[in-house]
Amino acid sequence: MKSDSEIERDVRDELKWDPDLDADDIAVSVKNGVVTLAGFTKSYTDRWEAEAAAKRVAGVLAVANDIEVRLPEIDRRPDPDIARDAVAALKAQLPISHDRIKVVVKDGWITLEGAVEWQYQKSTAEYTVRKLKGVKGVTNVITVKPGVEPSELKRQIQEAFKRNAEVDANRITVEANGSEVVLKGSVRSWIEREEAERVAWSAPGVTMVDDRIVVSP
Repeated sequence: MKSDSEIERDVRDELKWDPDLDADDIAVSVKNGVVTLAGFTKSYTDRWEAEAAAKRVAGVLAVANDIEVRLPEIDRRPDPDIARDAVAALKAQLPISHDRIKVVVKDGWITLEGAVEWQYQKSTAEYTVRKLKGVKGVTNVITVKPGVEPSELKRQIQEAFKRNAEVDANRITVEANGSEVVLKGSVRSWIEREEAERVAWSAPGVTMVDDRIVVSP
C-alpha cells in the first residue's frame, strides 16, 4: 500500500501531467489516503480538472476540494450574460429536455434546477455550463424522475457491470429501493469505484446512488 507521501507526490505529478490544467497555485496534502486540494485556479474548469486528476491516482481514497476560483478581470462577466449563455448552451446540448431545466446565476455561481427523466441529462447540463466564461462554480440540484421497477433496475445495472471492462461485477452488489440504488463491495481503484457509480447512474429513472463501495488495492 502506498504511503501518504507517495500519494502526495503522485498527485502533484498528475496535476503537472494534465495538459488542460494550470496547477501552479494548487497545494496538495494527504492524510490516511484522503487528498486535500487548496489554493486557487483561474477558472472553474481548472478546479474541476484538478479534482478529477487527483481521483485518477492509485491509492487515493477521497478528495476534499478546497480550491478557490479567482477569475482574471478579463474573464469576469455580469450574471445576466452568464445566464443567457447558459440557457443557449443547454438548448444546444439538450434540445428535448432543456426547457425542463431552470438556470439561476448569482455572483458567477450557477444553480441548475428542474426535473429530467435521465441521469445523463442532469450530468450533461452540468458539464455544459461549467465551461462557460465567467463561471465560478456550479450547483446541480436537478432531480431525476423514477422510471422502472426496482427489480428491473437492479437487473439492468448488474448486466451493465458485466458488459463493462473496467468494472469487476463479481466484487459489487446492487440493491434497489424504488428509484434509489445502493452499491456495496470493494474495487481496486478510485477510478473503478467512480466507473461503477457512473454505470449505476446511467440506468433510466435512478434518482440516487448510495455508493458504499470501498477501495481496496
